Amino acid sequence: MTPANAPNESPFTRALHSQRVWATALPAFDPATAPAEPVALFRDWFVEAAGAGVVEPHTMHLATVDEAGRPDVRTLMMHDADDRGWHFASHATSAKGRQLAARPDAALGFYWPAQGRQVRIRGRVATGTAEEAYADLHARSTGALAAALVGRQSEPLPDLATLSEASDAAWERAGREPAADVKTWTAYVLEPREVEFFQGDERRRHVRLRYRREDGPGWTRELLWP
Repeated sequence: MTPANAPNESPFTRALHSQRVWATALPAFDPATAPAEPVALFRDWFVEAAGAGVVEPHTMHLATVDEAGRPDVRTLMMHDADDRGWHFASHATSAKGRQLAARPDAALGFYWPAQGRQVRIRGRVATGTAEEAYADLHARSTGALAAALVGRQSEPLPDLATLSEASDAAWERAGREPAADVKTWTAYVLEPREVEFFQGDERRRHVRLRYRREDGPGWTRELLWP
């Protein structure tokens, strides 16, 4: 293996080897103080991430499975987290929408590097009502509405000029019809069965706390080896 900083290293290898993990003090996490259910802890951690200056802490990774059983993942925005679960939205006709319609089991991942924290969520995704989807779409910016009006997410695009033309038309309509509806826009909620909280440690004695829900209403908590 080529030593770090060797003369024949590629720019990629040099950049990779120069990265440092958690080069700052990390918060402590005592799992004994964690609440009985995971959403409350998630909300606390989210507020702390935002307060620590994490950029876009509501960004999350959504993993799904396609019709052939192959995993897929993408980054999108969380719209809420409550007693029902973790909320997001997209077109039902998109790749993720089609995958969720066929196989609604999915996973979410959050990573807040300033604090060495991760949250992993697994569960089943349910769709909301048309009213919830409409409210979600119109609680956002004009740009979000314009993007939704463009539609055709994940379809092949012939060229960028076609996208520019469709986007310009969508922006014009969004400004002219701020109450416009997009029938394919769908509200989703991942109803959790398992939620893991990971707190990094400079000495690699990471704390992992997992919540699991079986058939009953409550949660089982357990620690995991790092």
